[in-house]
Amino acid sequence: MNILEEKSNEESLVLAVVLVVSAFTMVGCGNKDSKKTDNDLKIGCIMVGDEQETYTKAHIDGIIEAAKKVGIKETNLIWKYSVSEDDSCAKAAKELIGNGCSLIISNSYGHQDYIAKVAKENSKVNFVSMTGDFASISGLDNFYNAFTNIYEARFVSGVVAGMKIKELADANKIPAKSKKDGKVKVGYVGAYPYAEVVSGYTAFYLGIKSVYEDVTMDVTYTNSWFDPKKEGAAADKFIKDNCIIIGQHADSTGAPSTIQKAKDNGATVYSVGYNMDMLDVAKTATLTSPLNNWGVYYTDLFQAVLDGKDIPQDWSEGYSKDAVSISKLGPEVAKGTDAKVAEVEKGIKDGSIKVFDTKSFTITGDSVKATKDPTRGSIIDLGLDKGVVTKATKDFSYMDFSANPPKVVYKGEVQDTIKDGEFSESTLRSAPYFSLRIDGITELD
Repeated sequence: MNILEEKSNEESLVLAVVLVVSAFTMVGCGNKDSKKTDNDLKIGCIMVGDEQETYTKAHIDGIIEAAKKVGIKETNLIWKYSVSEDDSCAKAAKELIGNGCSLIISNSYGHQDYIAKVAKENSKVNFVSMTGDFASISGLDNFYNAFTNIYEARFVSGVVAGMKIKELADANKIPAKSKKDGKVKVGYVGAYPYAEVVSGYTAFYLGIKSVYEDVTMDVTYTNSWFDPKKEGAAADKFIKDNCIIIGQHADSTGAPSTIQKAKDNGATVYSVGYNMDMLDVAKTATLTSPLNNWGVYYTDLFQAVLDGKDIPQDWSEGYSKDAVSISKLGPEVAKGTDAKVAEVEKGIKDGSIKVFDTKSFTITGDSVKATKDPTRGSIIDLGLDKGVVTKATKDFSYMDFSANPPKVVYKGEVQDTIKDGEFSESTLRSAPYFSLRIDGITELD
């Protein structure tokens, strides 16, 4: 029997009013307050790659993990794979809206402009541009950015690499050809000379130096996020230059697999990957990989939407919320690496270790010129005291650099990024903005 038939007329009337008011509240509230259930929340996922690309694979895994955790059916996740960074992104977003998606996520920085345009035209739909950098100054209240403090995990992976270099040095197993001016050579395969990449490779380098001081690092760019052949070729050049460690901010297994082949042929060389455990492709060459644990953010995001709560417009977390980590340690890491990693991770969590402590690096000579180069970042006022950074003022406006001269698209604040003796990364906005070029690192391209 229907429940309403068992109630008095008065009770039935009250219940009916409550149901009507509840339905009106869910439909009539703004995009942040509307409470969704696992049956009616459809999420559109615009991915720059697919499961073959490690960066996208990490996002896919994080989204599926978060959906399960908060009770969203996997059939309510609608996927668009290998979406290029052009009008294809806007088209994909509009198709997802047509499919009933009220939350749309894109995972590539290059999607951001197109997502913002569609967000402006569809105020009832929430849009998240992962790794983006202008949501908070866009004037749109349905547009959001998120990132992780991956630089923390980069630093820890550098510590792992530094431990290995120290072990080899202590055992006199570093060939003379693997040194330059008495310093051990390290290579790094980067995608683009963006702040995201610069922040990561600098953190990695500082992690190495926190264990073993006498190192120098060269960085080369593939000008692509995902290109196994270019990444493998870049790694091969570093191998031929006798680098002991090769790190990467690139999204394929091209570099680690190349490094493993060289190691199998007798080279003294090890790999630090990115985004995934590389042990399957580099069984003995792999030391570790820094990881983004995207499921942490996506769980927060999905739960906020389901609960009708505000979505943070700029979200970034690191070790303190387990949003970053490193992968399983490889079989040839130095003895004591486990304990050292635990010590460093604890220090990052409690604040006793600061990744970009200004006392840990200097900027002199060519590094000053590179840092002030407007094509390499937007540090507009650099203060130095015997090479130690005392000020690094950045304009957080979003610029159109295709215009001549570049023009402001969204006006942001001018702020000093140095706070209490450290470069304060991912606090003034979520996306990385560390673009300082420090001594000891050379960009080859």
